[in-house]
Amino acid sequence: MRKITYDQAANEAIQEEFRKNPRCVHLSTDLAADLTEEFGTERVRVTPIAENSFVGTAIGLAGSGFRAVVNLRMATFGFVALDQIMNHAAKLTYMFGGQAKLPVLIRMTVGAGFSGGAQHSISPYSMFMNVPGLKILLPTTPYDVKGLLKTALVDPNPVISFEPFLLGRSEGEVPEEEYFLPFGKAAVRKRGSDVTVVALGRMAHVALEAAVELEGKISTEVIDPRTLVPLDRQAILRSVRKTGRLVVVDEACRTCSAASEIVALASSDRTTFARLKAAPARVCGLDVPIPFSPPLEKYVLPDRAKIVKAIRAVMRRPSA
Repeated sequence: MRKITYDQAANEAIQEEFRKNPRCVHLSTDLAADLTEEFGTERVRVTPIAENSFVGTAIGLAGSGFRAVVNLRMATFGFVALDQIMNHAAKLTYMFGGQAKLPVLIRMTVGAGFSGGAQHSISPYSMFMNVPGLKILLPTTPYDVKGLLKTALVDPNPVISFEPFLLGRSEGEVPEEEYFLPFGKAAVRKRGSDVTVVALGRMAHVALEAAVELEGKISTEVIDPRTLVPLDRQAILRSVRKTGRLVVVDEACRTCSAASEIVALASSDRTTFARLKAAPARVCGLDVPIPFSPPLEKYVLPDRAKIVKAIRAVMRRPSA
């Protein structure tokens, strides 16, 4: 099977769906040269640097029978459009009793590890998880990003795709034939029997490295949710019931995180809780702005050593 990059796979998804649906439009402050060449400047618009305005435009287009794709680039740029995303895109279908459909796909890059500084290194998906009405993707491989974006481009609801910046040039196998991936279906990246590691975004790859390091000593199961809303709760619960131990890895800040929600899920399910052999653990970014300094940035983020340490700790830590 051919191998292409994460970014190429995402672009292919958009190209394929734009060919099928002439009412798809693309808005971004960046020139999407390949899209413009094929679909023209009427459908592929270069916008002013005014995210609140062109996200609002996308919502209006979606409500008028079009399907809008908005590439906000870094997630921090999306903060300028929070009112449009959280107060309009997420709520208007409900407020109009289901009569208004808002098929908007909003893409943002997330994550740190490249000395981007505090304003360019955030992973804010838990903020958006707290707003009902939004579907939230966190693809971790080229195969996943293409399949999930294609599904988003036929979904009648607003979807946000958070795409780890450092995965953009990573390569993986992607079929040439058309395929779609369902929302709410986690991937088991590695089977194991001693401990479940639920790893989000780029951390899925780092967790696999930790699992390989522990191979032969601790059997680690690695779960990649792929989508946060909907979340594949049953896949996580099944795994934790089997292993009796849970470590959640997320480079976002620890407080009020997606990791916290996953720990709460396992702890509040009576059957799963009864099978826990140790208290669940979280390996998250520290609750600080991400430093520009490479050594300090490395210090505040999860890495393989921190994941290995957490796995070893839950293996020897009795539950309360």
